[in-house]
Amino acid sequence: MLNQFFWMCSGADTDILKTSSKAEQLKYAGIGGTVFFTAVMAFIASSYALFTVFDNYYTAIFFGLIWGLLIFNLDRFIVSTIKKSDSKWKEIWQATPRIILAIIIAVVISKPLEIKIFEKEINQVLLTQKNKLTLANKAQIANQFTPEITAFQNKITGLKQEIDNKEAETNALYETYIAEAEGRKGTKLLGKGPVYAEKREKHDAALAELQQIKTENKAKIVENEAQIAALLNKQTAQINSGQPIIDGFDGLMARINALEELPWLPSFFIFLLFLAIETSPILAKLIASKGEYDFKTQDVENSVRDWVKQKENQREKLLNTDAALNEAIYNELADEKELYNYKKQKAREILQFQADAFHNSQKSIVG
Repeated sequence: MLNQFFWMCSGADTDILKTSSKAEQLKYAGIGGTVFFTAVMAFIASSYALFTVFDNYYTAIFFGLIWGLLIFNLDRFIVSTIKKSDSKWKEIWQATPRIILAIIIAVVISKPLEIKIFEKEINQVLLTQKNKLTLANKAQIANQFTPEITAFQNKITGLKQEIDNKEAETNALYETYIAEAEGRKGTKLLGKGPVYAEKREKHDAALAELQQIKTENKAKIVENEAQIAALLNKQTAQINSGQPIIDGFDGLMARINALEELPWLPSFFIFLLFLAIETSPILAKLIASKGEYDFKTQDVENSVRDWVKQKENQREKLLNTDAALNEAIYNELADEKELYNYKKQKAREILQFQADAFHNSQKSIVG
């Protein structure tokens, strides 16, 4: 039962194999087993690859099964269409496009499994890439908000500087009228004279202006700081909204690109393994000598070909004979006087009918 299943997988004629030797049966069972297990590997590889895309087991298994059946059908077709012949070069030429197709299939099958085998290393590469993307995203968003934030900070700096300048001016006026009172500067007269009163009045006016500037500028500073805080919150929100996209940067294409950054030799050996599995049925048929099954298959094909040629030859002879008979019969009929007179009478009736019809139509026109 298992042998017959593998025979079916190999694309061989089971009726012929049943009458062949044990060696032939085992050979095609091995070829069919290779085709079957290659399809199983294709199913596993595609299911994993599709799971990384859809993140759903049922969807991945469903489409993975379709892909596995497709690979099974392709491999079965490739193996079954290679026919043994007396010339090895003819067989190689016949197998060349099939080997190219097998290489393509091996690449498609091996890549998802490579991603699974080197998953930990790929995750490390993806983590590094995600960190770089996070920093780049923060820098890019910061560049959008930095000019506005810097403008508000410059305004705050200017307001604080205005307060500091006014404080320095007020303190200088304070020092001036105190020095006048102590006789250290100005008139150098000890006591609170008219000059002292004038300087004291200037200081008090500056002090009142300082208090007013502090009140106004502090309100403006608070307003600008609120604007900066709003911009920083908006910047943080924009960074947070883009972070899930970066965290989700682990799809199939991202993993394939991450795999390319790893050393190529391990991946190359895995590819060679699948290439050997995929091409082994083809190479087995090329290397193996012409066996009992091949001779029986060729005999069946030759019988069908000869039968078709015989039918074509019979149809050609029948057509030629029928044409010769028709020509002889019509030549003999052409010499019969009775047929000539009958044909002449019918031609006369047609001409009379045409003349009467033309006469009637002309008569109706004239009225």
